[in-house]
Amino acid sequence: MSYTVLWRPSPERDLAQIWIDSSDRDQVAKAADALDNALRLDPVSLGESRGELSRIATESPLTILFDVYVDDRKVIVWDV
Repeated sequence: MSYTVLWRPSPERDLAQIWIDSSDRDQVAKAADALDNALRLDPVSLGESRGELSRIATESPLTILFDVYVDDRKVIVWDV
């Protein structure tokens, strides 16, 4: 069973700006897709823990911070 992945508005805007400013937009898009897929499949194993709910993960050139709600099968990305 997969997780629902939600991006808060601020990191969504930041990701869009990173993509616009990048000299390699394809790399940014692939990193974002890889992170989204990993978050949907197994977010509790992705990256490193930063407290009870929070984790950090990197897929170059992106790093995201997110919270995992296991009981709700939900992930919220709150920084990129």
